[in-house]
Amino acid sequence: MIPATEALARLREGNRRFAAGTPSGTLLDNQARRSALTAGQAPFAIILGCSDSRVPAEIVFDQGLGDLFVIRVAGNIVAPSQIGSVEFAAERFGTPLVVVLGHSQCGAVLATLEALEQPAGYQSRNLRSIVDRVRPSVEALLATGLKDDHEALVRQAVRANVRVAADHLRHGSEILEQLIQDAGFLVVGAEYSLETGIVDFFDGVPGGG
Repeated sequence: MIPATEALARLREGNRRFAAGTPSGTLLDNQARRSALTAGQAPFAIILGCSDSRVPAEIVFDQGLGDLFVIRVAGNIVAPSQIGSVEFAAERFGTPLVVVLGHSQCGAVLATLEALEQPAGYQSRNLRSIVDRVRPSVEALLATGLKDDHEALVRQAVRANVRVAADHLRHGSEILEQLIQDAGFLVVGAEYSLETGIVDFFDGVPGGG
């Protein structure tokens, strides 16, 4: 398997192609590729992203069948099932990199901010379970000057939620902690811009960028 830094570089380059409107032409349903993958898979990166229909990981990173192990959940939250899925791919396939991928104007983050600002609003128990996962990462922001600038508040809340999720992966699993220490496994946080199509890798990136 390639090193985590090389996997990250491949994602960056794929996103550059996507954002520039010059995809490589990789076919997600290529018959030869499908046949080759029946014997097994070796995804080079894990993407823990939001379920938002506007942020499909394979397209955003211009990758094809078998390239990415994708976990999608509203708000790109980290719960035991998501940690287990990351552990599975990292151990079983030797995948060296996981990217927690948030995005601008995330609906789950917006719903959490609304719940904090208007606690009386109704939410189903299941939706509340997502909001409760996002809440700790954004609650403190409402105690700052950001509370008077909704647009800036949402931007910072999206990134805070990504940082907390990435940190949870780094420190919430003995398996992942061991892989980070012994095998160079890398956990990175990123944000996809709905407006530009660009992914900004801003958390946990080697060398800071």
